[in-house]
Order: sequence, then C-alpha cells, then structure tokens
Amino acid sequence: MTLTLLGLGIGLLALLYYFGVVAKKPILTYKVTPLNRALVSTIKALNNPYFATPWLFNNHFQLIVLGFIKGFAKPLKYDREDVLTMKDKGQVGVDWYGLDLPEDTPTMLVLHTISGNPQSMRGFVRYVREHLGWRVALCVRRGHGDMSLNTANFNTMGNTEDFAAQIQHIQSCFPISDLYATGISAGSGVLAHYLGKQGYDTPIKAAVAYCPAYDMRNAFTRAVPFYSKMMTKKLHKLFITPNHEKFQNFESLGELQAAENLHEFHQHLYEIAGNDSCEDYMLNSNPSEVFDDIKIPILILNAKDDPVCHIENVYQHLPRIEAMENVILVLTERGSHCAYFEGLTAKPWANRLISEYFSAFQSIQKSDEWKTMAQKVV
Repeated sequence: MTLTLLGLGIGLLALLYYFGVVAKKPILTYKVTPLNRALVSTIKALNNPYFATPWLFNNHFQLIVLGFIKGFAKPLKYDREDVLTMKDKGQVGVDWYGLDLPEDTPTMLVLHTISGNPQSMRGFVRYVREHLGWRVALCVRRGHGDMSLNTANFNTMGNTEDFAAQIQHIQSCFPISDLYATGISAGSGVLAHYLGKQGYDTPIKAAVAYCPAYDMRNAFTRAVPFYSKMMTKKLHKLFITPNHEKFQNFESLGELQAAENLHEFHQHLYEIAGNDSCEDYMLNSNPSEVFDDIKIPILILNAKDDPVCHIENVYQHLPRIEAMENVILVLTERGSHCAYFEGLTAKPWANRLISEYFSAFQSIQKSDEWKTMAQKVV
C-alpha cells in the first residue's frame, strides 16, 4: 500500500513538473504588422503548448535520439544530383526530390547543417515532400556528401556566391515555381547572409532559420564544451585532414589544425575560406553583419535548452529582431539543437511548425489582403 501511494505520488509530481515546466506555449517576438499578425493567428503550433516527448525532453537525450534516427533511418534516393562548377573550379550541388511534380509546384530550398549531407537531411526532405507536397532542392556545399573539394576553398558557413548560383540553377530548371528556403543550424548562416545582402532582390518568398547561432564572433564561445569539441573533431575528420595537401600553403593551417573547439576553428578558417584575415572572414560570412537588412518574411526558431546555439545568442539580438518588419522569433523551453521531438511517439514538432508557417504564408499570399500588404511594403 505504501509503495503504491509512493508511486502515485511520484507520478503526480512528474505530471505536475511536465505540465508546469516542460509543456509550454512558444514565446513569440515580432513587430505587429498585418502579415505577422495573420501568420501567428493561423499557425496552430504557435498557439498551443509544445508537448516535448515526455520520456525524451532532456536536451541531451533528444540529441542522442536525433543522431540515432539520422544514422539508422531508411536511406533516401534523390531523383537527381546536379553538380555546378563555380568560377574558381570549385563545385557545389543541388539534389532534387520531387522532380515528377508539376512545374508550378513550389520548391523548398534546404540548406544543410555544419557537417550535413544529403542523407543526414533525408528526414526533413521527406517531411517537406510528404506534408507540404512541394519539390525539394537540397543545396549541397563544397566538400559535403559526395562533393569533392576540387579547390583550396572551404567554408563551414557556406559561400553566398555559391548559394546564389544554386538559386539561379534552380530557377532555370523550374522558372514558374515559387521558391522558399529553410536553413538548418549552420545552413541558416549562409541563408541569412544571402538574404541580408540581397534585401528585396531575391526570388525567395519566405524563409525559416532553424536553430541559428546569429553572430559568429561570439556564438561558438557559448556552446557546451563537449559538443563544441566533438563537432570540431568531426570537421577536422571530414574536411581538413582529407584535404591537407590542398591547404598546405596557407600560413594559418597549423593554427587551424590545432583548434580544439568551434570558436578556435572559425578564428583560423579565414584563409581556407578565401579571406585575408579573420576580420575579413567575419565581414564576408557572418550573418550578423547584414542581419538587419533581411527584408523577406522569415521565421526564426530557437530553444532555450540548445547546447550548441546558446540562448544568450538569442537574447543578445532581441532588440534587432523586435525592430525588423517581417521577422517572427519562436522561442521554446525545450527542443535541444534541431531535435524538437513531440508526443509519445517522438514526432518532429519543428518540421510541423515549418510546414504550417509556409502553408500559412502561401495561403495569405494568394489572398486579396496580401496584395494590399505587398503594395505597402513596396
């Protein structure tokens, strides 16, 4: 009897903790404009609590399961891989999924993670295709996946000119398709940098930045040391060590090879990324430099318990976000880094949110109200 009561008491406390501390509605930060107001009122995920998976709401557990899923999920066979050669002979790729769809079907541009590849992105790619019904164009950066590093030029944050070339190629393949974009973790860096440089002059109609780090100058200093060191070792293994001969003439190579964490790594990546100094590298790659110049609608998603992109990164830039017209910041208590499992069966909540955001935007865009909004913006 005593054990039963004790068990019930522990269960009750667990429920109280879960519903009182874990399951909470997202905190939203945005300027009250007609578009933002319409989006927020339409997106269900923004108006209900995020019920993080009860047996998985710890941020470290979420990352472990995320890694397990990425490693053991069924491989995805893309429809086609297009290889693009840049002016310096470096190569990037566009991997397609959904080429059989009508030409006017919207296309989602996906920008992968810091060490991502077509297979590590297959869960999100499948979700977009199945739930939004859209074509997917995965923009593969230099040296990732099966892309060989033909030149001594590599950047974990991506290259804005490379991304612009990928966009141009995607447009040439489907000229009447509306383009949208999602940058995941480091992929949000090149997306934001491109959007900030382009302002209104981009074919991308709306975007999502999923777990961004904001400012490369200090963001990596806040990452949990274990993850920072682990990710740095992976960057060395995948990109620096195999291409050592290509980089051997750079004076900064020795310091880069000695880097043990993400901050040190990016302080010494500048020559390999095609810059004369670390300051030049920041000016040419850091999304924070041009963040305020992003003009198209963009949703930003961060979690307070993210061990890689620390919550202080978000707080530091809140005043900038509050001043921007078309930005909606979604901040959750849980979610870890690009994990965001929900419910007893650990479904991808972030994927659902992203899908609802683009669906809502597309619906609003087709309405008469949107035409009025667009005229005011122009």
